[in-house]
Amino acid sequence: MTLKERITEDMKAAMRAKDAERLGAIRMLTAAIKQKEVDERIELDDATVVAIVDKLLKQRKDSIEAFEKAARQDLADKEKAEVLVLQAYLPARLSADEVAAEVKAIVAELGAKGPGDMGKVMGAVKQRLAGKADMGQVSAAVKAALAG
Repeated sequence: MTLKERITEDMKAAMRAKDAERLGAIRMLTAAIKQKEVDERIELDDATVVAIVDKLLKQRKDSIEAFEKAARQDLADKEKAEVLVLQAYLPARLSADEVAAEVKAIVAELGAKGPGDMGKVMGAVKQRLAGKADMGQVSAAVKAALAG
């Protein structure tokens, strides 16, 4: 079963269970997937769906931060519930140590030295770790590897 099919099945299950919060989050994800398919006239694979989930998660986290600054805990809680639903569709994440080891290996492969090579290293790292690690954490690991 593809990730897209799993999302559709989860949406049906949420409808049957009358779980409005979960259903809303899954519908938002489905809408983002369909929008991408229509815009690019393609059928999305699992990797692209994971990229969309990652993007939506980042948006939710930014919203939570903004809502908490504005003292709107009700809205922040709604976004946190959506984050929990969306995280279920991501593959298992690498630990900080695993990310650092992957980054060091890629830096060694590319022969990168210094902060000037950050773009080249990030391009390679994104291809290899897309969906497997938080890109903010990856970026920090790349900076550390190139600085030291």
